[in-house]
Amino acid sequence: MNFDRDAVEQALRTVQDPEIHKDLVTLGMVKHIAVGGDAVRLVIELTTPACPMKDKIRADVEAAVHAKAKACGTTVETIEIEFTADVRKANEKAKDQSNPLPLVKQVIAVGAGKGGVGKSTVAVNLAVGLARFGSRVGLLDADIYGPSAPTMLGLDQVGTKARGNMLLPFEVHGIKAMTIGKLVDPDKALVWRGPMAHGAFKQLATQTDWGELDYLVIDLPPGTGDVALTMSQLLPVTGAVVVCTPQRVAQDDARRAVRMFQNLGVEVLGVVENMSFFAAPDGKEYDLFGRGGAEIMAQTMGLPYLGNLPIHVDLRRNGDEGTPLRNWEVPAMARSLDGLCQQVAAQVSVATLAGRTERPTLTIS
Repeated sequence: MNFDRDAVEQALRTVQDPEIHKDLVTLGMVKHIAVGGDAVRLVIELTTPACPMKDKIRADVEAAVHAKAKACGTTVETIEIEFTADVRKANEKAKDQSNPLPLVKQVIAVGAGKGGVGKSTVAVNLAVGLARFGSRVGLLDADIYGPSAPTMLGLDQVGTKARGNMLLPFEVHGIKAMTIGKLVDPDKALVWRGPMAHGAFKQLATQTDWGELDYLVIDLPPGTGDVALTMSQLLPVTGAVVVCTPQRVAQDDARRAVRMFQNLGVEVLGVVENMSFFAAPDGKEYDLFGRGGAEIMAQTMGLPYLGNLPIHVDLRRNGDEGTPLRNWEVPAMARSLDGLCQQVAAQVSVATLAGRTERPTLTIS
C-alpha cells in the first residue's frame, strides 16, 4: 500500500476527538492533507481556540500517522500540524431570519439562583479569558436592576456612542461590552415591571452593533425571573453556566436555576464553584464555606463541573478597579481562570456537535 493522502486520511479516521468520541474525519475537522517525501502537513480545525485537548489530539494524530507509515513500509520524519478553529453557530437549525443576532455564533448565559455568589465576576472573567485564547467575545450585562459591568470593566469615564439607531459596544480588555449601567443615571434605582425589563433586555441585545462574535456571554440577573425568560425566547442560547458557592443554602437556589434553564429548554453547560476557598496572602488556603459543595451538587444533578475560583484579594481588587486582565498576572488564579474557560468552551463544543442546542420554545397556559 502506498503511503499517500488516502493512507493519511485512513490513519486520521482512527483518531477520535477526546470529548465528542467521533473520529476527526467524520467530524469534518481535517481540512487539508499534504504528503511529500518523508513529510506530512495537516490542517486540523478545532471547535474552539480554547480547546483543552489540543495537545492530546496532536499526540494522537502523530502516533496514528507514524503507525500508518510503518504499515506501508516507510517512515515519516516531519509531521506539521496547523490548528485552526471554527466556533460553530448555536442552533444551526434556526433560520437566519429568525435569529436576531446572525453574526453571533455562540450565546452563553451565566446565571445563579441567588445574588451575591459572584456571577458577574465569573461572567466578566469568562469573557475576557475566552478572548485571551483568540476568540471574538462580547459581554452583555443583562442585570437590569444591578449592573456590575461599569465598575468591573472600568467604564466610568467611557462615553456611550451610537450609529443611527444602533448602540456601539464598549471595546475594552479585548472584548466588546454593553450594559444598561451606562445608559441610565448610575444612582437611579430601576423600579421596573416585567414588560419594561423585557424591553430593556431586547434593546441591549438586538440594538447593539456586536459585529461578528464567536461568543456572547450574558450576565443574567439573579433568580429565575423575567430577563431569563426573555433571553431564552429571543436568542438561540447555546447553554448556561450556573454559578454557586459551596454552602447548602446557595446550592438550593442553584438547583432552582438549573431547573429553570432546563424547563426553558436551555442546555446547562455546567456548574462553577465561586468563593471555593480563601487564598491568603501567605499562601495558605482556608475553607470558609465548605469547599466542594457545588461540585457535589453538580455530580448529583448529572451536570459537568467546570471548576472553582477562590476568594482572592487580587480578584476582588481587580474587579473593583475595572482591570480584569490583571487577574492573569497571578499564576494560581490564571490557571483557575484558564481552566474554567477551557471547560466552558469544551462543553459548548460538545453541546453544539451533539445537536442539543435547538432554539427553546415555551408554552404558557
